[in-house]
Order: sequence, then C-alpha cells, then structure tokens
Amino acid sequence: MLTLKRALLVLCVLMLAGCATVQPDFEKPEVSVTSFRALPSEGMAPRFLIGLHIINPNREAISLQGITYRVSLEGRKLLNGVANDLPKVPAYGEVDFSVTATADLLGGFRLLTDLLQTRRESVTYELSARLDLGNYLPYVNVVETGELNIGAL
Repeated sequence: MLTLKRALLVLCVLMLAGCATVQPDFEKPEVSVTSFRALPSEGMAPRFLIGLHIINPNREAISLQGITYRVSLEGRKLLNGVANDLPKVPAYGEVDFSVTATADLLGGFRLLTDLLQTRRESVTYELSARLDLGNYLPYVNVVETGELNIGAL
C-alpha cells in the first residue's frame, strides 16, 4: 500500500511538472480588422463580412479551433458572430481571413438614437475576440479599441 501511495505521488509530481512546461513563453497573437463590407441580407438583420489579420509571434504554429467576436460602438453591441473553419497560423507568420457577423438591430437603433440626440465628431469602437487555440493552449482574449471620426460624414 505504501508503494502505491509513493507511485501516485511521483505520478502527480511528474504531471504537474509537465503542465508547467507547456508553452511557458507563449505570446498572445495580435488580431486586427483589415476590411469591413455589407453582405446581401437573408432576413431582417443585416450581415457583414469582416476581414481579420492575425499575427503569430510564437515559434510554433497555431491551429485556430474557433473564434467568437463582437464589435461595439459607443458601448453598444452592434455586431457579433462565431467561426470554426479557420486557417492555421504559421510560426512567426501571419494570416488574413474573413468572418461574417450579424447586426444587433436593437443595439443599432439605440446607437442611432444616441447619435441623433447628441452631436459628436467621433465615436468609440471596440472589437473583442476570443480565440480558441486548442486543448493544450489557453484561450486568447483580444480587445482592440479606438475612435472613428464621423465629423466628415
């Protein structure tokens, strides 16, 4: 019985040591929006094609399992979507691909009402994405924020 306990203890220590060495120097990939265009709508809610650019600063390729994403303007959720048919990002490489997003009609109406009530030169935007990198790597949350100048519109 004592031998079994020692064997289990050694096994646990080895498992913990193995987990500690899984990608200790992993750097978060960078995600940016490269294009944005309207798609033909199949119902009431408009759809958009969003071009994304992912940079992998790591020494090993990343196989993206899935992505969830959301675009907000002035804190109001405007677009969201998911995708699972994604390319592999090579080590120290970059990949461009597109995903579709569906508009949140109520969020869009609220945003339009806010913009009509208060005159603004710019609006803030936020792109948030969650990348699923597979079983042994952590989820990567990416948030990109900025301002869009609407004074010229």
